[in-house]
Amino acid sequence: MLEKEFKYYLDHQEELLPTYNGKYVMIVGNKVVGACNTIGEAYYKGKHEYGLGNFLVQLCTPGDSAYTVTYHTRYR
Repeated sequence: MLEKEFKYYLDHQEELLPTYNGKYVMIVGNKVVGACNTIGEAYYKGKHEYGLGNFLVQLCTPGDSAYTVTYHTRYR
């Protein structure tokens, strides 16, 4: 699951805002590995570089209005 990545985002949200505000950040483990302007761009880049289920895409904005958790898996 991506609970570790989401917790990292929550714990570091204020630190990330000056650099990534309004961007979709890609998080693997405890590290931001990229940022994109659209969710689609972040999804496809993360899928190609890390594989499905191995990265979190999160819109970086102030407050809690953009908190989302979407899990993608290879299993149906």
